[in-house]
Amino acid sequence: MEISRSPRSASRPRRAARLVGAAVSACALLLTACAAGQGATGDQGSRPALAPLPGSVDPALARFYEQKPSWRACGAPGFQCATVRAPLDYARPDAGEVRLAVARAKATGPGSRLGSLLVNPGGPGGSAVDYLQGYAALGYPAEVRARYDMVAVDPRGVARSEPVTCLDGPGMDRYTGTDFTPDDTAETDSLVRAFKTFAEGCGGRSAKLLRHVSTVEAARDMDVVRAVLGDEKLHYVGASYGTFLGATYAGLFPSKVGRLVLDGAMDPSLPARRLNLDQTAGFETAFTAFARDCVRGSDCPLGGRGATPGEVGRALKEFFDKLDAAPLPADDPDGRKLTESLATMGVIAAMYDEGAWPQLGEALTSALRRKDGTQLLALSDSYYERGPAGRYSNLMFANAAVNCLDLPTAFSSPDEVREALPEFEKASPVFGETMAWAALNCAYWPVAPTGEARRIEAEGAAPILVIGTTRDPATPYAWAEALAGQLSSGRLLTYDGDGHTAYGRGSTCVDGAVDAYLLEGTVPEKGKRCV
Repeated sequence: MEISRSPRSASRPRRAARLVGAAVSACALLLTACAAGQGATGDQGSRPALAPLPGSVDPALARFYEQKPSWRACGAPGFQCATVRAPLDYARPDAGEVRLAVARAKATGPGSRLGSLLVNPGGPGGSAVDYLQGYAALGYPAEVRARYDMVAVDPRGVARSEPVTCLDGPGMDRYTGTDFTPDDTAETDSLVRAFKTFAEGCGGRSAKLLRHVSTVEAARDMDVVRAVLGDEKLHYVGASYGTFLGATYAGLFPSKVGRLVLDGAMDPSLPARRLNLDQTAGFETAFTAFARDCVRGSDCPLGGRGATPGEVGRALKEFFDKLDAAPLPADDPDGRKLTESLATMGVIAAMYDEGAWPQLGEALTSALRRKDGTQLLALSDSYYERGPAGRYSNLMFANAAVNCLDLPTAFSSPDEVREALPEFEKASPVFGETMAWAALNCAYWPVAPTGEARRIEAEGAAPILVIGTTRDPATPYAWAEALAGQLSSGRLLTYDGDGHTAYGRGSTCVDGAVDAYLLEGTVPEKGKRCV
């Protein structure tokens, strides 16, 4: 189970759907526990670079590039949907196909059309189609929507594009309720069984697809979609894991890069363990900011006015420990209680967006003072995308499938996790133990990884805009610095603020810079910072 995911749409709490990283890649959007000068960029120079593909289309793939989609009305008025075919295995184009769900809202005018603008909210596992129809095609600036066809494609294995499936609702309830901070051998064995059950479910229900949901394959699919849409260049806005997908596209097809915005960037040169450790520290940074905000008021449930972030963190950890021994009742039709693991996910869910901090404060107050776990359970359900009927989206299934394929596992055994616990708990006294154990999930995956950590240079690509938020919990700022430094044409835009990602979050400085880039191709000056 990856902790990191990326925001997906326009809400979690305020935009939970734009989720994350973050669990992104086998680590999936991790944290920042690095010292200055070492950090996320410490070993990237030793990593191989992603090699571009040939500039011409392989004749064996011509039928995919030349297909003509049949558009139909779908969803809300103004949207069209189509299915685009891609090879299941690009090395064997005749060995089967994957059907990709594509949606678009045509440019509204006035002004000349600039092409298609693909959007991806992250994950991996987030539905780009849901994001487009629920937010991007309505919430992006009118000037951008006037000049671009707003387009989304659910990556292979996600949502409407032949989704990976693993467990049913009751099975996922058991999985998410598993104790992710085992205290003894019996609890460790129980966690390992949960990981194995999850992995076996994926292997049994999605065996054929599971070997072909890598980010490289999803990026190649985007080039097919680009051609099918009739665009010479790919224009794209990706958030969180979507930055890894977009950067991978740039590395494979540098000559096809149009205007790429990579917001809440990942560093593709980092191995899984480092990504998880960095993200662990990132959530601690976000929690510190939340703690300081909480104790400014008179009713913070974790400490009185003037309490330090360390004191607030210890109070939260004490609360988690009590839940480990005695879960709290909750108003849940399925009889679930608030366990330590579910409460931890509820708190983590609120770290993605500072707009959710008041909701988190209310949930903690209810749990600590009224012994009611309902609100924290609801936050956890939002993270896992558990619906009111007890059904889960395929977010967590696709998340694990992509992560475990993209990078070798962070840990191969419980003993390795135990050895790493001091490092993770130093990075985050609050979340470190949970995040270290959660990174063990890929050790039991039924499919061997096909990817590796690589630098992405994209030599010859047009200017690419990389955005980093200084206190981003899921994609640490150091990752944005690293990616912008690797890309031959990368330009870093810094947002000095809280929360995950920056575009469309209220900074007129950030929004203005991104809009100028999308509409005019103008990149911000070097070193530009926004608040």
